[in-house]
Amino acid sequence: MSRSDPRGPLAGIRVLDLTSVVSGPMCTQQLGDLGADVVKLESPGGDQTRYSGAPFKEPLFSAMHTQMNRNKRSLVVDLKSDAGRNLVLDLIDRFDVVVENFRPAVMPRLGLDYATLAARHPGLIFCSINGFGSDGPYADLPAYDQLMQGLVGIMPAQGGDGPPQPVNGPIADKTTAVTAVQAILAALFERERDPEGRGQRVEVAMIDAYAAFALPDPMTPRAFPPEVLETAMSSAFFSAWETADGHVVGLIIQDHQFAALCRVLDRNDLAEDARFKEMGTRLGNYIELVGLLKEEVRKWQSAAFVARAREEGATFGPVNDIDAFLTDPHVRHRATVRVLEDERFGPTQYLAPPWRFDRTPASIDRHAPRLGEHSDEVLRELGLGEAAIVRLKEEGAVR
Repeated sequence: MSRSDPRGPLAGIRVLDLTSVVSGPMCTQQLGDLGADVVKLESPGGDQTRYSGAPFKEPLFSAMHTQMNRNKRSLVVDLKSDAGRNLVLDLIDRFDVVVENFRPAVMPRLGLDYATLAARHPGLIFCSINGFGSDGPYADLPAYDQLMQGLVGIMPAQGGDGPPQPVNGPIADKTTAVTAVQAILAALFERERDPEGRGQRVEVAMIDAYAAFALPDPMTPRAFPPEVLETAMSSAFFSAWETADGHVVGLIIQDHQFAALCRVLDRNDLAEDARFKEMGTRLGNYIELVGLLKEEVRKWQSAAFVARAREEGATFGPVNDIDAFLTDPHVRHRATVRVLEDERFGPTQYLAPPWRFDRTPASIDRHAPRLGEHSDEVLRELGLGEAAIVRLKEEGAVR
């Protein structure tokens, strides 16, 4: 699989990807899905995801790596060497976007900070993804997903009556990745409108991105300080309903949705109850209502209940595990998950790009690369001759 003629809306945009692990690689992978030519510049040791996220198809090629690094080419450069740093400086004007997720002091220490690169390439979009931003009391601290989840303040609510619970997965990292994609696209759009074609530096801090994503609804009681009125409504809304053989999820907000659920459960008496009949009073008594209805839902098998609810127009659906999601008929119809043949390892399963464009489709055109798989190819495209490539290899600057 090769990307000879990408058609996505970012076709013609070239990205230099200096990121590792999740937040940066997921961001640049989405840019690649949209058609950008993403060159993943890796250290001689490679991205950390190459070492984690079993199973492994070969050393330095993990399943985790495949899910964060498709539609990229790997170029190995030792940025700790003078020759490696100079190579980036010499070639930076060939790129539209640089994305890095080091701690704030690293790029200036390498001599590859925005001011230095922009002096050579004023049109450059330079996106810094970091934990806490480039200033403030936490700026130099290491940042990991669970630390961010604890800091932002929603783990106690997720734990309910038990101890605080994090989301089981790097939700803060992934939220930051999507936020960074938005920022880069906006910066590219602004560059197009600028008469001088100037780029700019964009900073996306995990603490800001995750807070902006996770806290709008929990902030509701605090919108007009100093008033704070905590309620149990959130846990009533965002909870699973137990069935005879598992769980379902759903909401009963609109009047017709409530009436439909009462028909499914043969509880038309509740549909006529003054506490619940209309939306305003129903929401005011929602916790009490959920307690009554959950007893009825427990009598049903999950599949039968969901089918009946859909027939009547009640907004309920299954609680799938991953395997059930993969076999869901709608997921299969949408090709939300795709199996593509990797000539190196055989069938490989990917989540599809989540955008649908009529004229410029996003696509998966390139499997995740082996470490340094495209070093020579990329350097030739960027204008280096064979003698220069050999010299850089002899100096240990590239591999």
